[in-house]
Amino acid sequence: MNNSALTLIGFDYGLRHIGVAVGQTITKTAKPLCALKAQAGEAPWGQIAEIIKEWQPNAFIVGLPLNIDGTEQPITKAAQNFAKSLTDRFKLPVHFCDERLTTIEAKEQLFADKGYKGLQKSAIDAVSAQIILESWM
Repeated sequence: MNNSALTLIGFDYGLRHIGVAVGQTITKTAKPLCALKAQAGEAPWGQIAEIIKEWQPNAFIVGLPLNIDGTEQPITKAAQNFAKSLTDRFKLPVHFCDERLTTIEAKEQLFADKGYKGLQKSAIDAVSAQIILESWM
């Protein structure tokens, strides 16, 4: 991708929750948007379509869940399938970003900002998506 201003949507995919963040390449910063509820691994495509309509992204960044040693885990394939569905449905490029330790980093960041009250699952997932997006940029 070139250095022009691009809007990106980042996803922290999970079988029950999907964290979402938006970012742009000029400042290389992102902000958490929300966490969506998935049903048995199926993404809430209507809600995702609304986010895409609102933010008009140029591409998607999907966190790739790997084991600490870099090997794939059972959810890795599910995240890859989610990314393929994003491309098929919205005709935008998808890039992967290693998401190892993003949940720990998100929890540390939220705890530092808000204490224990900040450690809500939806906030953790959305901040994880933000970290994935900023790491990719």
